[in-house]
Amino acid sequence: MPTPFDVFVVTPEREVWHGQATIVIARGSEGELGVMNGHTPLLIELGIGPLFIQPVEGTRLAAAVDGGFLHVVTANGETRVDVMADSAELREEIDVERARREKAEAERRLASDREDTEALAELARAETRISLST
Repeated sequence: MPTPFDVFVVTPEREVWHGQATIVIARGSEGELGVMNGHTPLLIELGIGPLFIQPVEGTRLAAAVDGGFLHVVTANGETRVDVMADSAELREEIDVERARREKAEAERRLASDREDTEALAELARAETRISLST
């Protein structure tokens, strides 16, 4: 079994989750990243997308994350991952009907203006939330 490490997922409003995990997979602004114990220290900007955490005990956690940073520190053989998200919802917190309405609204806006960056971001957020809840 891989060596566990500490993981903290926080937003400006709350602590979403913390505990010991064996792997964290996140979507950075430049692609996906997997982190295990002993990972090289780094700081990446998070994009809109899923965050997966395999806790030491229990089933894999999934959250919809919208921006922020992921910070990895490894010292003396101990790794810690801090996910400081602008917003994050655990799979079980997602309101699927609200996400579907937000997706439909974003698609309506994009039908008249394909360059609407706000609508593109709304669409990505809604699609992430919907995909995690199914």
